[in-house]
Amino acid sequence: MASSQDTVSGSRNVDSGAEADWRTRLDAFSKSDFVRSFPFWFVPFSVMALGVYGGIGYNTLISLTDYEGFNQGPDFTQLDFEMYVQAMNDPWVWTTGKNTFVLLIVFTTVTMLLGLFLAIMLDRGIRFKEQIQTIYLLPMALSFVVTAQFWLWMYNVNNGLVNTLLGVVGLGPFNWIGNPDLVLGAVIFALIWQFSGYAMIVFLAGLQSLPDDQFEAAQVDGASILKTYWRVIIPQLKSSSVSAAVVLMIFALKAFTFLFSMFGQYRVPKATDILATLMVREAFKLQNWAYAAAIATILLLMALAVIAPYLHYQHKQGSL
Repeated sequence: MASSQDTVSGSRNVDSGAEADWRTRLDAFSKSDFVRSFPFWFVPFSVMALGVYGGIGYNTLISLTDYEGFNQGPDFTQLDFEMYVQAMNDPWVWTTGKNTFVLLIVFTTVTMLLGLFLAIMLDRGIRFKEQIQTIYLLPMALSFVVTAQFWLWMYNVNNGLVNTLLGVVGLGPFNWIGNPDLVLGAVIFALIWQFSGYAMIVFLAGLQSLPDDQFEAAQVDGASILKTYWRVIIPQLKSSSVSAAVVLMIFALKAFTFLFSMFGQYRVPKATDILATLMVREAFKLQNWAYAAAIATILLLMALAVIAPYLHYQHKQGSL
């Protein structure tokens, strides 16, 4: 009998201990920063979730329908992947995808190399350092619309500055905008001009964060300046390189504004047609809203393919 009472008493003690532990955890949670800051972050988070993630979800849902315009609402009773199959079999999607990929790779690579070169020159303390830094940073402050109109004038066949300068050395004139073989390169060059200053600043910050004794030690060991940067300094700029590459690739995917401003509404040449311009044309000109939504989802997946490795890298570095 006593043994039975001891068992019941022990069980009650265990239950009360578990209840006390649960109450302690609940009290700690109620006093945590997460709960105390709830009134401040919940409203903006809800707005962002509705406007951004809700929009992405609705766009994906639209892409699974046959929605073709505002005359009638989309039919959500029959969802399929017909638009994605159509996109995969559309030669124009592959053409714009190839142009997007070329723009992404060439623009990002050349901009980073130019930015790194300028950063090294500034880090070495060349003359007119402040003036050069200002000159290369100024285009970054301009919008895509302003940059497009500026280079539209620069590339003018008759009186553009580019052909005028080439004429001095006996070259040209070239139809930079009208020639299918030149127009993509002309667009990439204009974008490099606008964003090389950004890459320069990112790499310059990385260079200035490195201790000076590494460079001095390499010089004492007899290494040339070129070998010192190539084998000692540049390998330590991995974090700066990843950050700059991700931002530049995102800007490349957002080049729609530049192309739309330069060539006008729905007149983007085939050689510079990218997925973003194709998406807008299919939606607003041809009223193929479901097809445009599928292209938008493909473009989103490309953006995620760019940002996901960066987030993984930042997580491994302990920055997330």
